[in-house]
Amino acid sequence: MSRLAQYTLRRLHAAQPCLRPGHACAYTSGKETAREYLEKSATPFEVFDRNAKRMQRNRAASRSAASREVDYLRDEVAARVADRLLDIKRRYHTVVEIGSGCGHLAKTVDADMMDRLIMCDMARTALERDAAMRYDVDVERRVVDEELPRFEPESLDAVVSCLAMHWINDLPGMLIQIRKALVPDGVFIGAMFGGDSLFELRTSLQLADVERGGGIAARVSPLTDTRDVGSLLSRAGFTLSTIDVDNIVVSYPSMLHLISDINAMGEGNAVVQRLPFVRRDTLMAASAIYSEMHGNEDGSVPATFQVMYMIGWKPDPSQPQPLPRGSGQVSLGDMFNADSPKL
Repeated sequence: MSRLAQYTLRRLHAAQPCLRPGHACAYTSGKETAREYLEKSATPFEVFDRNAKRMQRNRAASRSAASREVDYLRDEVAARVADRLLDIKRRYHTVVEIGSGCGHLAKTVDADMMDRLIMCDMARTALERDAAMRYDVDVERRVVDEELPRFEPESLDAVVSCLAMHWINDLPGMLIQIRKALVPDGVFIGAMFGGDSLFELRTSLQLADVERGGGIAARVSPLTDTRDVGSLLSRAGFTLSTIDVDNIVVSYPSMLHLISDINAMGEGNAVVQRLPFVRRDTLMAASAIYSEMHGNEDGSVPATFQVMYMIGWKPDPSQPQPLPRGSGQVSLGDMFNADSPKL
């Protein structure tokens, strides 16, 4: 073994921090080989650091006054999810909310819609921030990792999720677990940020990184594209899928105020390969680029939050089924020819 290789291994065993932030053991023992260390410290499918995200949410919720001031986005999306739940003409016995946060959906539903709402979130401080609040429905709180929503098979009438799925590493696996927990003809309604969310912030930071650092860093979390959501629902076994998109535009005094609100929401960057900080000159350059490229006439800056709403149903024989191929009695081409104007 060369001297360089021996030196590298000594440094790796002695003082190399773990590749995944948040591990209980931050350093390797001298008995591990380099290959064993690398295999243990990173998995190929891990994009987000779930432990870091848990700490971000708990830290944000612990500052209760500042946390309540930034509830505006989640409250708005929760109200729109509740409207979609209300459009389904049935009354639910048990509804589970995955990634409930501080209880934004619970504030918008009532006893006419459901008997019980089970709020599930991995951040205990966020889950219990408003524990003293009284709601119109019976509320139960559970500390549950959103990636592993374990419930009894066919025990839930409906499952909803408001702005929590964009931090899930194994999204198809989560949806499969939800489908198994639903009763036949049960419904899943989810809302998650789409790929065009915060495109103003993303482009500004990228240009500033290129200008000041000569490259692009992972500053903003990767998000799911709208075209992929239908495939995810189908892959998980849902039928009668429905997808629609809203763009919610919020104006802020500056880019720095936007970043402050994002951190207060507990939505800071949690990508595994994220950098620990942003240099001050890069941040100032990004703020100037943001105002120049996207600023409003009154000096404020807009921030676009693209929210994708999805509805999927667990298969059941009572659901509408397509007619067998070849059973049609009228040609679609003849209908178009009959309705087209004569030239």
